[in-house]
Amino acid sequence: MNYAVIMAGGVGSRFWPKSRLKCPKQFLKLVGEKTMLQSTVDRILPLIPMERILVITNADYTDLVKEQLPGIPPQNVIGEPIGRNTAPCIALAAIVTEHMDPNPTMIVLPSDHYIRDEKEFRRVLSAAAKKATDEDVLITVGIRPNRPETGYGYIQVNDNNGSEGNDEFCVVKTFAEKPDLQTAINFIASGDFYWNSGMFIWKSSSILRELQKHLPEIHREVQKVRSHVDGAGFVKSLQDYYQSCMSISIDYGVMEKAGAVHVIPAEFGWNDVGSWLAVYELEEKGMDGNVIHAPKTHLENCQNCYVVSESDKLIAMVGLQGFAYVETEDAVLICRLEESQEVKKLVETMDRPDLKKFK
Repeated sequence: MNYAVIMAGGVGSRFWPKSRLKCPKQFLKLVGEKTMLQSTVDRILPLIPMERILVITNADYTDLVKEQLPGIPPQNVIGEPIGRNTAPCIALAAIVTEHMDPNPTMIVLPSDHYIRDEKEFRRVLSAAAKKATDEDVLITVGIRPNRPETGYGYIQVNDNNGSEGNDEFCVVKTFAEKPDLQTAINFIASGDFYWNSGMFIWKSSSILRELQKHLPEIHREVQKVRSHVDGAGFVKSLQDYYQSCMSISIDYGVMEKAGAVHVIPAEFGWNDVGSWLAVYELEEKGMDGNVIHAPKTHLENCQNCYVVSESDKLIAMVGLQGFAYVETEDAVLICRLEESQEVKKLVETMDRPDLKKFK
């Protein structure tokens, strides 16, 4: 059977000051009336029932997950004692799903992406899950690019040919890191590159086999957790497992090295919502291209600005183009939307004693 594995352990520092260590991006209502995590679960529910949805998050956030997803079985929320990137997380999910089912197929999803066409999203995942189950292959979702984006990784396919006679799937040739602008332009012009969505589909046994080949230490250590799943020693086994694991992504540790990885090209209005600019672009614009979520504002000669505040204070802005103003109870961020990716670097410098409490 198919299982959804939702990775919800990030800190989302690009969305400071809304996203904080105590309540990061995936638990916020950034786009729409539901949190990013709730939206992720809602869009997969027509395909996979709640009892077959697994959420892996930071141990500090397990209560928050259960609060936001009241229908999820408590044992399906797993807290990582420390962050070790995606490979250890996915290895753990593979053995847990094998504990739940003799032959599970995993649909691995980030918790904080936006999808416009949810029906097409589910169709793509269903097709990928069937192929992964029938043919025992690793599959990733590639997004057809509509611009030369420098903020995403890319996947190159072999001459845009279908894999094994199925025109919907392609065989991966290479994975490419986030490019500079000219390289991104060249990628788009070639016609055989897709954005790397960070979504994966495979049988649990398939990814464990590849982990054994390419990350044998992680594979060896995760086997020690098997006998403790659902048992009293599970939390302690997780602590031992994560302490022993290196921090490495599944892309770098497995996908770039595995043979015959397949990609299913997709167009369903995907956005990884990676900055305040991304949120602004997804929002409906008002007069002069401004997006305003604040009770009291007065803007003069301002265009393409993003204003968020729950304060009763009047926010007045004059002569600004393309700025973000984000206010919380204890902090205010002002930056150019085009530079909002740099907010992460700003937060990384908040280690002074007088600033640490604001992280």
